[in-house]
Amino acid sequence: QVQLVESGGGLVQAGGSLRLSCAASGSIFSINTMGWYRQAPGKQRELVASLTTGGITNYAHSVKGRFTISRDNAKNTVYLQMNSLKPEDTAVYYCNLRGYTTTTTSLDPFASWGQGTQVTVSS
Repeated sequence: QVQLVESGGGLVQAGGSLRLSCAASGSIFSINTMGWYRQAPGKQRELVASLTTGGITNYAHSVKGRFTISRDNAKNTVYLQMNSLKPEDTAVYYCNLRGYTTTTTSLDPFASWGQGTQVTVSS
């Protein structure tokens, strides 16, 4: 079982920056896709950014040029650097990791969500 622990959320003024972290632990063999999602009150959860093992990134149009997703393979950690924050970025942010765990006899796919971290941007 893979557990994810998020950190880095908080309250910031418009134009400010925050960096979110998501650390994975467990019997991880590989992490193939890392992603950040967000959910604002009354809205559906949406993809903010994703990163594959091959280095392919994908960003929501609303955050392109402001947010950057990155990973530290040695630490099994994914980051989301958020710059030039806007009030409309206010939401609970969730990380999502997909890959494989390992036992002595098999590789098993996993898909795990973080607990969510609140980001609030004041105007």
